[in-house]
Formats: sequence, C-alpha cells, structure tokens
Amino acid sequence: MILTDIMDDVDDVDDYGDNLDIGVGSDEEILDQSCDLDPEIEEIRARLKEMEKEAQLIRNLHTEVEKQMTTVLNESPTPPPLTSDEKVEADSRSVFVGNVDYGAAAEELEAHFHGCGAINRITILCDRYSGRPKGFAYIEFADKESAQASLAMSDTLFRGRQIKVVEKRTNRPGMGSNRRRTRGRVAYRYLYSNRRLRYRRGASYSPY
Repeated sequence: MILTDIMDDVDDVDDYGDNLDIGVGSDEEILDQSCDLDPEIEEIRARLKEMEKEAQLIRNLHTEVEKQMTTVLNESPTPPPLTSDEKVEADSRSVFVGNVDYGAAAEELEAHFHGCGAINRITILCDRYSGRPKGFAYIEFADKESAQASLAMSDTLFRGRQIKVVEKRTNRPGMGSNRRRTRGRVAYRYLYSNRRLRYRRGASYSPY
C-alpha cells in the first residue's frame, strides 16, 4: 500500500514536469527580440552623438568669443601720459563736482552739463577696496569757456542732490611734495568724447 502511494506521487511529478512551461523561447525568438532592441539603442547612440557635437560647438563659440574680447581689449588704444604743461592746460578746462549721487553714471553727468559745452572726459573716483564711488567727479571740457560756463551749474539739483561745482585745482610739479597723500590709489571711470565708457582700477591719483 505504501509502495503504491509512492509510485503514484512519482507519476504526478512526471506529469507536472511534462506540462511545465518555463517561458524560455527558442533561439530564433530571442534573436528577434534582440533585433527589436537594436534600433532603439542605435537611436539613443545617435542622439548622444548629436548632443556631444552641440556641446562641442558651444564650447568652440565660447572660446572664440573670449579670444575676440581679448583682442579688442588689447587693441584698445591707451592714451599717452600728459606732460606737465598739458596737465596744467587740461586742468584749466576742468571742474570739480561735489556731492554727486553714488549711483550716478558718467552719461548722466554728461547730460546734466551738456548745455555748457563739449565734454572731453568725465572722471568718477571710486574707492580702491570696495569699488564704490566716492561722491565726486571731475569734468574736462573741450575749452576754457565751457568750463567757466559750467560753474553756473553749482547748487543745481542732480539726482535729487544739490551739487557743488568749482574750478579744478592744478597739481603743479614740485608743489605739495611733503604733504601726505592720504588718498592713495583709487579707481576711475572715464567717459571719452567718443562716448565710450571705460573703467580703470588701481591708478595712482592725487587731485591737489
């Protein structure tokens, strides 16, 4: 009886094994599935290549722009230093403007003094450490008559402030050599007559 039951269990196992389907397809079916995936993989690879080309193009453009900017800066003409006589003559055509708003731009000052005459240059002095404007400027006119006319602009309102305009004092060679130069190095903003605004930091300057 026991032997008969064991044999029946073995037959049941054999029948189960014959009917079991583990889901593994034939070699042809696996190959077909692989072929279906290949186009998708190739498409992804193609897209990656295009993205790499675009990224390289952007890098090349960025490098070219940097080169052009460097070239422009290097080719920008630097005005030669003035002689003592030229400095005195330029100072005679210049005025000091005090109580200038810290956010003022050279173009705004030019517009404010435009009616006085042609302007060669506007200098806004800035702190050498913070880069913030000091609150005063120098304006160099094309002629002495324009500089004298600009003195009438003193006590006018500029950006809500009452500015002071006086003649610029000339720093003559040999004068004040024993005085302490407390102002030291400062930063400049220049507006040239061609309306190109330039910025230079760290030049030595003594207004008196």
